[in-house]
Amino acid sequence: MRELKPEKIRDMTVDEIEQQIRELNEEIFNLRFRNSMRQLQNPLLIRERRRDIARLSTILTEHRTGIRKLAGHEEPKA
Repeated sequence: MRELKPEKIRDMTVDEIEQQIRELNEEIFNLRFRNSMRQLQNPLLIRERRRDIARLSTILTEHRTGIRKLAGHEEPKA
């Protein structure tokens, strides 16, 4: 499985993070559908994807509020 560690997420741009969140939401939709049809082998994947989305959203919020900047984003110089 893919690893979404905070260090790797902080190396991404804002657009990449937002794209990743959209992809994970779509994947959760498909996993829930397959789970309702009893075709999903590992239902814990739904939990993992939700936590990945939470991790991405938290880091994106940190960047937007100025708590911690993403890599490649510098403070504007006055």
